[in-house]
Amino acid sequence: MQKYGGACLETPARIRAVASRLAELHGRGYRVVAIVSAMGKTTDQLIEMAYQVSPHPNRRELDMLLTTGERISMSLMSMALSDLGVPAISFTGSQAGVMTDQSHSAARILDVRPVRVREELDRGRIVVLAGFQGVNPATREITTLGRGGSDTTAVAMAAALKAECCEIIKEVDGICSADPRIVPDAKPLRQLDFASLSEMCFWGATVLHFRSVELAQNQDVPLVVKKWGGVEHSTQVMKEVAGMESGKVLAVNSIARIEHVEIDSTDLNRGFEKFAQHLKQNGLSWPQLLASSFSAGKTRMTVACDSEWLDALLRTLERSQGLRKQRETSSSVSLTCFGGVSSDLPLRALRVLQRHGIVADQYVLSPHSVSLFVPVERREAAVRALHALIQ
Repeated sequence: MQKYGGACLETPARIRAVASRLAELHGRGYRVVAIVSAMGKTTDQLIEMAYQVSPHPNRRELDMLLTTGERISMSLMSMALSDLGVPAISFTGSQAGVMTDQSHSAARILDVRPVRVREELDRGRIVVLAGFQGVNPATREITTLGRGGSDTTAVAMAAALKAECCEIIKEVDGICSADPRIVPDAKPLRQLDFASLSEMCFWGATVLHFRSVELAQNQDVPLVVKKWGGVEHSTQVMKEVAGMESGKVLAVNSIARIEHVEIDSTDLNRGFEKFAQHLKQNGLSWPQLLASSFSAGKTRMTVACDSEWLDALLRTLERSQGLRKQRETSSSVSLTCFGGVSSDLPLRALRVLQRHGIVADQYVLSPHSVSLFVPVERREAAVRALHALIQ
């Protein structure tokens, strides 16, 4: 099982190069399933086009539009393989048996029934699957899994097929201690445990979607993140990594955009109920809930999701009674670590930020992370400053 990101498929030449690699694996006797993302920036371009046509695009129709990106990639890949003399066939998410709930734009996988995939593998074909999409079996509506959903598709399919390995192929050197675009000297992490990786991805590491990491851990899927073009550049994800030390920092990651919602309520429970009703009424799925609190008749929720979802949420708040945007947009910067709660790491992190003139106004702790909320314009500076804590 291999999944190729959009940068690896950006041009026809790159698609042919990937096809050659898949053909080589097929020639060595492997049963090959390839999950493909949309080419390059196709998804961003489709979203931009949708908003040029409609300021408030219907989410069902937006899913129909966005799934075309992966369909282009899968069909071109299958053509390239056929030209190499390799039998291949492409499937959409629904054809591959990816069953989801009915939430448009951020559906969750309920089941995978890869009947046709198995049949074609038994016929000796390479199967190329469109990532990021599925179908709701009750409504028969096409759905998308949200940004990074191709990773989740790959892991779910690997679990259903009991694949020997699930390789996520990117244009980065495996998983690094920070985003190399922000910290050029970020260190590659060659071995990483599932718990730490899940925490990193939840708090903003874009190399994988956190839902795919959770699924791989739950389904015991062997997971490897590789750089396109070299097996030596990879990160192996394991159940446990030896040598854990309390307070040792592994990585620094960030979420660029976090919104804060205030809800009029009598208690925290009622606040959650009103927020859930609001989401349902407006066809919005649940976001990442980063923090919540209640005081003086107000429930406050700190949420993250992709920008398209957050834009949609803010539009609905403008016409809502009792729900509003509480404060300015912020960012988070997170230290993934071993034993962050039981060490002085939060204090050290705050001191580092203070030395750089960066003020954090909130922090959240877990056994594997220390996360601080900072102004949007200071996010990258905070990442670079905190990366100095990695030894």
